Order: sequence, then C-alpha cells, then structure tokens
Amino acid sequence: MFTNLLKNWNRKKLIDKRFDFLFNAPIPNEYVCLDCETSGLNPKKDEILSIGAVHIKENKILMRKTFNIFLKSSKYINPESIKIHHIRPIDLENGINPQDGIYQLLEFIGSRPIVGYYIKFDVAIISKYTKEYIGINLPNETIEVSSMYYKIRKKSTDYEFIDLKFDTILKNLNIPTLGKHDALNDAIMTSMMFLKLRELTPAKTTFYTN
Repeated sequence: MFTNLLKNWNRKKLIDKRFDFLFNAPIPNEYVCLDCETSGLNPKKDEILSIGAVHIKENKILMRKTFNIFLKSSKYINPESIKIHHIRPIDLENGINPQDGIYQLLEFIGSRPIVGYYIKFDVAIISKYTKEYIGINLPNETIEVSSMYYKIRKKSTDYEFIDLKFDTILKNLNIPTLGKHDALNDAIMTSMMFLKLRELTPAKTTFYTN
C-alpha cells in the first residue's frame, strides 16, 4: 500500500505528461537491463557519458532491441576517469544533447523493471536528469544482480565472505566476457547474469529492490 501511495505521489509531480507511461503496469516477463558510463562516482556532481541498454523478454535477450548512445558532456573529463571508462573527449563530440538522450532512454525503458549491477547508482544519476527535465526520479522498479547472486551462494557460516565483483560473478556463472567498460557490452553481460541467476533462484524469491 505504501508503495502505491509513493508511486501516486510521484506521478502527481510529473511535469511532462508525455512520460506518464512510466507509471503504467509493466508487461509481465519483460525487463530492461542498462549500464551507464559516467565521469565519476558521485551522482550529484558527475555526468553520464554513455548509456547502453537491452530488452529482456522471458528468457531471451533481444539483441534487436538495444540502446547505445553517447551524451555531450558540459565538463572537462578527468584523464584519470578515462583510464576506467576509456571514453575520450573526442568520442563525445558527436554525442547527443543530454535531454534528448534521456528522453530516448525513457521511451526505451517504458514501465519495465530495470536490471543492473549496482543499479542504484545508475538510477540515481539518471534521476538527476529526469528530475530536472520531467520533475520526477526514475520510478521503475529495479533488480540488482549482485543481490541475486548473493542469495544463491551457499555460505558455510554467517561470516563467510562472498565476492560480489562483476568479474567474479561472470566467471562463476560461466558467462563469456565481452569488452568491458562499454555500456552496451556491460548491459548484455549483466542480462546474461540475470537470466542465469533467475534459473538458479528458488521459486517465490523476490527480485525487486524498490
């Protein structure tokens, strides 16, 4: 009940009614997996440089339904961050206006639940833009693959450490490694994690984290 009240309250704050579809009931067994490459790790001050996303329907990744854009940056890109995301200023010269890019992303996502690896960060930095452009935070439910992985790992004691690094999960699930720190490739690999983990997750386990 509280979730519905929060959703309705958020819906009332929407200033661009073209995006009212974000609050529709999601289509069963459809998801969007996304990943953002950013200028840093602070959602309040850093910017999105690229976004990759893919649709998932039932047990399939729809490779014909992919999303991959670069956004123009308003700030100087720290050379140290380039070592991580490998996106150079020249790569962003033909990027699109952030507002247009976020609008395109919202159309791609629709009301589907969003799957990701440490997805709260991606949702937080996307919400910085949606708050400015349409008055609301991104309202979609989210599914965290590292939490799914944690739940299926059998621990011998409550004090056993479980490695939740992206590469570790890929390796233990026997998922091939694509080019890393590419937003679309990361989204595809995370999609494969999600489908594999869903197969391994006991029935009636809740995925959603919000």
